[in-house]
Amino acid sequence: MPKFIPNNYKQDMLIALNFEDQLQPGTFEHALHYLIDQKLDLSVFYPRYKNDDVGRPAYDPAMLLKIILFAYSKGITSSREIQWCCQYNIIFKALACNSNPHFTTIADFISSKPSDIEAIFEQILLICFDEGLLGNELFAIDGCKMRSDAAKTWSGTFKELGEKRDKLKRMIQYQMNLHQDNDPVEDHDDAREKRTAQTIDTLNKAHDKIERFLDHNEPRQGKGKKKTEVKSNITDNESAKMTTSKGTIQGFNGVASVDKKHQIIIDAQAFGEGQEHHVLKPVLNIIKERFNRLGISDDIYQDGIIVTADTGYANEDNMAYLHQNNIDAYIPDKHFRSRDPKFIDQKKKYGKRNQLTKKKGNSRYPATEFELNSDDKSCVCPAGKSLWLKNEKKDQYGNDKLYFEGRLTDCRDCEQKQQCMKKPDSADTRNGHGRQVSFIVKQRTPEPNYTDWMKARVDSDKGKQIYSHRMSVVEPVFANMGSNKGLNRFSLRGKAKVQGQWQLYCMVHNIEKLMNYGELRH
Repeated sequence: MPKFIPNNYKQDMLIALNFEDQLQPGTFEHALHYLIDQKLDLSVFYPRYKNDDVGRPAYDPAMLLKIILFAYSKGITSSREIQWCCQYNIIFKALACNSNPHFTTIADFISSKPSDIEAIFEQILLICFDEGLLGNELFAIDGCKMRSDAAKTWSGTFKELGEKRDKLKRMIQYQMNLHQDNDPVEDHDDAREKRTAQTIDTLNKAHDKIERFLDHNEPRQGKGKKKTEVKSNITDNESAKMTTSKGTIQGFNGVASVDKKHQIIIDAQAFGEGQEHHVLKPVLNIIKERFNRLGISDDIYQDGIIVTADTGYANEDNMAYLHQNNIDAYIPDKHFRSRDPKFIDQKKKYGKRNQLTKKKGNSRYPATEFELNSDDKSCVCPAGKSLWLKNEKKDQYGNDKLYFEGRLTDCRDCEQKQQCMKKPDSADTRNGHGRQVSFIVKQRTPEPNYTDWMKARVDSDKGKQIYSHRMSVVEPVFANMGSNKGLNRFSLRGKAKVQGQWQLYCMVHNIEKLMNYGELRH
């Protein structure tokens, strides 16, 4: 039988432990410890404490900031888990000097003063500038949509939420009627009655929650020109439903502006909207004001810096803003690739996107199968029946269009309605309508605009070369935070608090850059 060294778990051992020796040079925790103790001014946190003359001593904000940033660098965002680490993890114990702050203290420090966190973010940015890590030649803007601490099931327009409230009311009444029907029964089932009471209580709480929200809030308006209502969320009304490559989420869009030289994040903002085009102006203004206040540049956009962003930030208003403020930007529209000769044969070579996905609905006759006579403004369908002219007007693009519709009596008895109509069964009802088609009879000649100005820029050889840097500048930053660090969701609610947490995420990235390329690497 093989021999093994015996393990005696009942023995005692005295270990001489020096906390500073646990923070070895070349590690993130050592860089974090040195940066906070030697470089940062944390007096911005002092006004929140009122114990100068009376009261017990508080936890040092330097210590709290160290353990929070170190936890985030390991993908730990739970305050309870950070408290546990301070009890049992030697690196956390070293950073906390064997203190054990309660999880409520940690959570309060993260969420109570987002403006204080932004001040620390700017101090770290200024250190990056002083150590030559900012190139100030090109920066890229992009967003990373992440879940927040809110359920998308509590989202909806005011009409949808009202319908959900009414449905809950009907369910409550049904459960109460069921309970009354079972009450006269001699053989009582106590367990069943308890479950019914719990169900009614749960439904009542959900009903009252929606009722309070509808009574104390107004419908949330979108930021487009039409100002249409967007879905509100009862749990966190500043968050939004967003469509991502992994499905629809309820959360925030963390927008980061990244300098090209060493991928330093120069600005971090959180927005509770899925659309990105309205984000460009405030982000550019914040960067300009911050660089001026920190003494980096009086007007960064007049110093020759180049701005890049993806197609989500392209619209006419943004292009006009860039042109009028003389900002050297390259932001392509969504048809940028289709105009590039390099991508002409891309579909033939690699196939169409989502080509294996089944198409919904039936394939019907296209408008080209209908015979249009623009002189007398008449139209004949593939079955030889004449359509009536329903309308004649300009569309949203200013084109003159003719709108035709088939007579319901013709479409109802047509043998080709299965191939012609989107909903063939609607032709069999009195409330339905016949097949509808439209034709452009006069194309509007578009006038030159700011979007055309940007198209000419990004389609040029210089523009393509500059825009090609965008992805390599900003995408690795999101990959580092999301995949390497595990910072892929927000654990707070409300735009201000989420923005503070997003800036903490970005601080971790910038400190790591200081550790790898700046003075902290020594």
